[in-house]
Amino acid sequence: MELLNRNIKIDFLGKRKIALAVSAVLIIVSLVALMTRGLNFGIDFTGGTLVEVGYQNTVAVEDVRNTLAQNGFDDAVVQHFGTTKDIMVRLPAAYSDKVGNAAQVSSEIMKALRGTHDEELVDSSVSDTQQCASKGLVSDCRVQMRRVEFVGPQVGDELTNQGGLAMLYALIGILIYVTYRFEWRFAVGSVVALVHDVLITVGMFALFHFEFSLPVLAAVLAVIGYSLNDTIVVYDRIRENFRKMRKSEPLDIMNGSINQTLPRTILTSLTTMIVVSTLMIFGGEVIRGFAIALFIGVIIGTYSSIYVASPVVLVLGITREDMMPVKKEGEELNEEP
Repeated sequence: MELLNRNIKIDFLGKRKIALAVSAVLIIVSLVALMTRGLNFGIDFTGGTLVEVGYQNTVAVEDVRNTLAQNGFDDAVVQHFGTTKDIMVRLPAAYSDKVGNAAQVSSEIMKALRGTHDEELVDSSVSDTQQCASKGLVSDCRVQMRRVEFVGPQVGDELTNQGGLAMLYALIGILIYVTYRFEWRFAVGSVVALVHDVLITVGMFALFHFEFSLPVLAAVLAVIGYSLNDTIVVYDRIRENFRKMRKSEPLDIMNGSINQTLPRTILTSLTTMIVVSTLMIFGGEVIRGFAIALFIGVIIGTYSSIYVASPVVLVLGITREDMMPVKKEGEELNEEP
């Protein structure tokens, strides 16, 4: 690893103006997307009814969507859930207000879907498997309701507020921690990098209209932790090198520190990306939003630890004197023979 570190001499900070332009473009695009398109909030935040339906055979999402639209559920969001035999139907809270409650909404959905198979709708208070068995329809019961979940609009508003506060508290805590461990310039650099990462990650969800659900919010918070960890590793090496390389300029010291930690950064990011990519491809629809947020966040977080966090510290005017440990009173006398 040491030999590899010595051979790497990339002028990262020499390209900081180009990186600044790239970050500025990404941030502007994210802000425009958030202001014009907005986030596609899931029912965790907006409130509504979620119904999971299982089919005996493979079913096309488009067929289910058309069937529901013909029965008055025009705004239903339909997607596969795990396999091509499992369907997830999500409806806005307005349907529950209009029909009565989540149980009645789910009954209407099942009635519409079972109608396409000429199957009899049975009592929604009993599990579908028991209903089919009692009717002698086990082999023919091709549409079964697996789960019904209702989230009220008030709960959704609380989650939105609490989620925003969670990110704000995380950033404040990080600012205090990094200031205590390093120096205030490093704290500002780390927070700027984290705001940069969160804004771009959330902005990509607005730009491509991916669903923003509670697991996605958890992924954004995880991105904050991942990005901070990467930044702290670089900062720690910068602090060490400021005390070792006393005749070098701050720009050279910071460039050398980034190069020394680069193998570790690449290895960590690569292994994380392999796991996240696997979740994104094979994890199914439920976990896909979580995986997409992590995928974007890991890329942006790795980029920001090199091209955002360190350049901000450099721009704020860090000097060798700022990084020297403070000598205690009487320490010089104790060092005399």
